Amino acid sequence: MTSEDVLAPVSETEALRQQLLQAQRLSSVGELASSIAHEFNNILTTIINSAKLGSRNQNPADKQVAFERIVKAGQRAAAIAGGMLGFARKGATHRQHCDIAQLVEEVLILTDKDLSKNRVHVETKFHARPMAWVVPGHIEQILVNLILNARQAMPNGGRLKIEVRDNTETDTAEIKVSDTGLGIAPDQLRMIFEPFYTTKQPDEYGRGGTGLGLSVCRQIIEQHQGAFASRAWSARARPSP
Repeated sequence: MTSEDVLAPVSETEALRQQLLQAQRLSSVGELASSIAHEFNNILTTIINSAKLGSRNQNPADKQVAFERIVKAGQRAAAIAGGMLGFARKGATHRQHCDIAQLVEEVLILTDKDLSKNRVHVETKFHARPMAWVVPGHIEQILVNLILNARQAMPNGGRLKIEVRDNTETDTAEIKVSDTGLGIAPDQLRMIFEPFYTTKQPDEYGRGGTGLGLSVCRQIIEQHQGAFASRAWSARARPSP
């Protein structure tokens, strides 16, 4: 057996794994598309109305207020579009020294409208802003998955809490995501990381969970030499190579 015989299956497995990650990432984008389209419609309405107000009003102060609203709305739209495109296209697998709290903030820009539309109140608590050696797109993918799972577990609204801390005892950066949702039955907890296993019921269109979200999350965390605690949704990624 040659070295090529050994390396080929590994390369094929890695290629398939990357395809799975990308497919799951695009699935998450699809989940957010409707709420983001609605947000853009609101932004465009603000821009159009402010432009009309500025063009019709002869008062310089009122014109300035209108222009400032247009700039602010445009910046909001640019942040959402940039975040969405970046999340959808991030296929890089190399690690970077990243501010973990900043990754959380970027994901919340994408999910803000979806959460507010579903009456989910978000609370963030950054005990520190640890730097960790991670693949940023992969950590964002975990966060999007967990946030969408939390929202789906709170059909009548609720509270989502995201904490970031620097765990000096274990020399790790820690993200904790918790919610006031329905939870998972104890006898099902041991299965939730299995590929294609889902506890989600189909909606009115027959769409349910794929059963890949948490499986992908676990793969990513393990590749970062971290731990994934199912009850607290606490993920750890080592801060150095």
